[in-house]
Amino acid sequence: MGMTRVRLIAPAIALATSAAASPALAELPEPVRAMIDAAIETGDPGKVAAVIEIARSTNPESAHELDTLQEAFNEDRAEAERIAAAEEERRIREAGLLANWSGQGQIGAFQSSGNTESIGLTAALSLTRKGLDWTHKMKVAADYQRTDGETSRKQWLASYEPRYQFSERAFTYGLAQYESNRFQGYTGRYALSGGLGWKLVEQSDVNLSIKLGPAYRRTEFVDGTTDNNLAALFGLDFDWQLADKVKLTNDTSATAEGGGQALVFVDSENISLSALTGLEAKLNSSLSTRLTYSVEYNSDPPAGSVKTDTLARFTLVYGF
Repeated sequence: MGMTRVRLIAPAIALATSAAASPALAELPEPVRAMIDAAIETGDPGKVAAVIEIARSTNPESAHELDTLQEAFNEDRAEAERIAAAEEERRIREAGLLANWSGQGQIGAFQSSGNTESIGLTAALSLTRKGLDWTHKMKVAADYQRTDGETSRKQWLASYEPRYQFSERAFTYGLAQYESNRFQGYTGRYALSGGLGWKLVEQSDVNLSIKLGPAYRRTEFVDGTTDNNLAALFGLDFDWQLADKVKLTNDTSATAEGGGQALVFVDSENISLSALTGLEAKLNSSLSTRLTYSVEYNSDPPAGSVKTDTLARFTLVYGF
């Protein structure tokens, strides 16, 4: 009987010792809880995680409550993001034809006097409408220059490109384009193309995509003749965020962006290349300055025209 009592008492003593050794669960002190609530109010996951981690190191006995607060914040944030995404999708699906457009307008000019009297103007407008799967891009641009009383440059460009994204990286495109440049030997050049494209790089600071497809081109030359050809099109779009915002004054910041695009038409008679590279400095949320360098190349230009035209532009850009 005495032996049995000893055997029953021993486990009880061990259990009591274990319970005494384990820290008791405690509620968070009010100041710590207020600090966590303030971090949660900001909605910033980084701040919430940092505050809870500090509270965990100073209040280890409240680890369970801290875990519960972190999980509740994560669940609420995920639900809010799901609701916002669903609302944005609904808004895009129900948007009218004239809604969801964004764009940029740019203008630049110069004037010189003395040995040579020159005046020039460059202007462009680009519009983009992004949907869930479809993207529509429209662009019009004009360059005009007079030197010593005579027109020395007069170029027009208009294009429309719809794009359908059928997978995360692959898309189909269409392209309708019109150009006019008498100083390159043609009064009008029309192009129609459609094909496939691929996003090779899609990151926060670098984006690179290519497209390839057949094309039809009609060229109307200044001498009145015309040329119709089937061609192949290759296109490249490249954007690179070179630097973060650099604060210049209290209300002005600058970012440098390197962007480029190239369009190549290849047919049996002529290869033409249009390439544009630029740097952009952002002055505020809407206004930027842009420096661009463009190259226009034709392997078989009309008589009296050179193969390559280049143009450097400095423009003000307004985004909307």
